[in-house]
Amino acid sequence: MNKNIAFIGAGLMGYGIAKNLLLKNFNLKVISHKNRKPIDKLIKLGAVEFKNYDDLLNDIDCLFICVTNTQIAIEIAETIITKLDKQILIIDITTHNKNGSIKMEKIFNRRSIKYVESPVMGGPVQAEEGILGGIIGCSQQNYSDATIYLDSFCKNHFYFGEVGMGAKTKLICNFLSLGTTTFVLETIKAVEELNIDLEKFYSVAKLGSGNSGALSRVAEKAIEGDYKGYIFTVKNVVKDLTYIHDLVSDMPNAEKLTLLNKSFYEDAVKRGYGDLLVSELIKK
Repeated sequence: MNKNIAFIGAGLMGYGIAKNLLLKNFNLKVISHKNRKPIDKLIKLGAVEFKNYDDLLNDIDCLFICVTNTQIAIEIAETIITKLDKQILIIDITTHNKNGSIKMEKIFNRRSIKYVESPVMGGPVQAEEGILGGIIGCSQQNYSDATIYLDSFCKNHFYFGEVGMGAKTKLICNFLSLGTTTFVLETIKAVEELNIDLEKFYSVAKLGSGNSGALSRVAEKAIEGDYKGYIFTVKNVVKDLTYIHDLVSDMPNAEKLTLLNKSFYEDAVKRGYGDLLVSELIKK
């Protein structure tokens, strides 16, 4: 591919996406990142590193933004808007609050720059394997333009309508997945405290309706004594559940469940575990 891509946020999640863009022969430019490991690995694969936005954003066809939260994404958008050519396409992987992607689109609309929201389902492992699920919100034309890039790292991508629908859909997906994850963590903790054979438990539990991606991610590693199977930090769970609570605050039962779930992780943060992976809480 003779398309030039710039990537902001090639960290834990962004690395796998960026890697797959390189493997599809896109020309990739990355901004310097405090986490050197993914940047150095991408450079070895052919990416070019830049230390400032002026050089990063020069002569590109597409810009990826993959950062931790809406506030950071908006700060970046406001910083770079005047540096962008009107012909480029923005693909925003960030998990936004319910209005975050709408605000992002408005910023880029000042210069008629095309914007696609594409939060994803799956974690760093799925990103590196190129099997993420893309959740798309944008115009039909922008979605069509983005497909060539999305196909590089998504097993499937799904169009939900205008900008804002992707963020809402992603948050409801996380409402389900993070609720399930909390039950999985507490279940495995109970299995171990009750001296039940974890490997046998998992073998029988996955045959029932309680089977899930969260169960397989956590249990298969925990059987081996590895409690890092769910690669998502506790503080990021709190962030997502805060966004989810804002979205479902007018739905009484959904709000109650979200607040209860959030309380588990807020307590973990208070105990100093915010930077741990959620699956590491089994041993805490």
